[in-house]
Amino acid sequence: MSIRRLPNSLINRIAAGEVVERPASALKELVENAIDAGSTQINIRLEQGGLSLVEVTDNGCGMSRDDIALALERHATSKLPDESIELVTTMGFRGEALPSIASVAKLTIESRIKDQDGWCRIIDHGELIEDSPAAVPPGTRVRVEQLFAKIPARRKFLRTARSEYAACVDVVRRLAMARPDIGFVLEHEKRKPIAVQADETGPDRVAALTNRELRANSVAVDLMREDVRLTGVAGLPTYNRGVADHQFLFVNGRPVKDRLLVGAVRGAYAEMLARDRHPVVALFIDMPPELVDVNVHPAKTEVRFREPAMIRGMIVSGLRRALDEGGFRAVQRPADSALANWQSEPVAPDPQTSIFSTQSRPGQRSTFVTPPNHGATLADDARAFGGFDRPEDLAPLMGRAAEAVEPVPDGVSHPLGIARGQVAKTYIVAEADDGLVIVDQHAAHERLVLERMRKAVEGGSVASQAMLMPEVVELDENACDRLESRSAELSEFGLELERFGPSAILVRSTPAMLGAGDVKGLITDLADELGAYDQALSLKERIDHVASTMACHGSVRAGRVLNIQEMNALLREMEVTPHSGQCNHGRPTWVKLAHGDIEKLFGRK
Repeated sequence: MSIRRLPNSLINRIAAGEVVERPASALKELVENAIDAGSTQINIRLEQGGLSLVEVTDNGCGMSRDDIALALERHATSKLPDESIELVTTMGFRGEALPSIASVAKLTIESRIKDQDGWCRIIDHGELIEDSPAAVPPGTRVRVEQLFAKIPARRKFLRTARSEYAACVDVVRRLAMARPDIGFVLEHEKRKPIAVQADETGPDRVAALTNRELRANSVAVDLMREDVRLTGVAGLPTYNRGVADHQFLFVNGRPVKDRLLVGAVRGAYAEMLARDRHPVVALFIDMPPELVDVNVHPAKTEVRFREPAMIRGMIVSGLRRALDEGGFRAVQRPADSALANWQSEPVAPDPQTSIFSTQSRPGQRSTFVTPPNHGATLADDARAFGGFDRPEDLAPLMGRAAEAVEPVPDGVSHPLGIARGQVAKTYIVAEADDGLVIVDQHAAHERLVLERMRKAVEGGSVASQAMLMPEVVELDENACDRLESRSAELSEFGLELERFGPSAILVRSTPAMLGAGDVKGLITDLADELGAYDQALSLKERIDHVASTMACHGSVRAGRVLNIQEMNALLREMEVTPHSGQCNHGRPTWVKLAHGDIEKLFGRK
């Protein structure tokens, strides 16, 4: 077959295949044009998820009659003043977007420059059907109707109206997040799922487009290195989602989906989230255009950095620094669904017992538990928490009624309050000046042990405790191989291992801070961790995994009775330990029931 030139109609359709894959693709091109036109307000209207109509109206600079005609020609653009294609600073510059859309849909452009006459041009699947004056306000309105109506082969690959609508919302959300100085309104089927005002702050815009709760459950990110600046909002680890659909990344104001950036976010939250949970973040990278190539993908959703390692390091360190500064913060308020489970039921009074009696009736189960005397074990734990040496400090005072011998401690000076008792041998109940704090003792102590271990590893001072009798742990041969290959790294944590035959490991010492525990369970879990994630993680990430697994085995277990001193020591350490608001799996270690919430439960508010 001889070589021939393709007709313009076919060339436009081929170009449309690159630019216009679905209604959301056309919408993205039109909104980016509106942004580049200097608009301060952009209104979008959809019908049937964009399958029958995509309309974008802006108050930008507008176009003249000749500009409209030129914009519908291939490779015509106002976004490249010279041939420096690598220095483009606009949202896009592809010259075939409008003609490509016009070749596969009915396209109507109405535009007017201020103090000039307006003009309208309509093209139906590549054919000009109208070119006339139009009475329109300054700015531009573009309508895309009947997308792929005359190209059934493309039309049948479109998804349902609901799926296409979801893709359009995602496009608008990301573009609106990138430009808080512009107002956006998205209307669909007489509803407005997106309506944000111009001149909002970055964090306010991100919260408005995701969830208003993010504002109170996030930290600000701000880091500068050389000519590159990283800013944004990072959700607390306890404020997470089951899918990664709320991770928004921007480079020079352009929404991107880049594997490097996504991987960096995952690394920054390592050991603060369960592996099936994902953080909520919006990160903005601003850098000189010569340091990034935005022309990697036709839709410009991917970028290539000149120094990718530096960018990844900035994201990891910037996020971790911001989360470290967040201290012991967590999602403090319990979920509304949990509050709804509270019930108010009348309790018949016992005529034989005064309501002022402090003694329990025979057989009555107390809400708070009184711990037995644990002797040296509890004393050791108390000293590890906060250093209590006097015998009177170790008295097992609990939350039941008793004669007061000292003033009740004041919780004003302590964010997590003063311990009042323990529920179900698992949860510490504390009173703060602004409400009631409930702490999961195992989850909280697990995080504290992890942070201690990390600090010790960084300082090269993890103390080990030799076992009186080395313990033999039997595993399969592959698991033993994995542990043996990492024995040097594990020894940095105070865990001394030796191979003991083809299918066993000899444990000679364990980290002293873990104390006596389930050695077999620890070694088994470590082998499983290495098997599942060893090759996919960096050395630092592997170390964090090991530390997390050890911390889980060395923490105070649920079901362990603590005295008041131990509870308060745990609370005080949480208040000064980074990330203590979430356990190693991303769940909250404490929640706060504010005074207002308590009043609602009792019908006072």
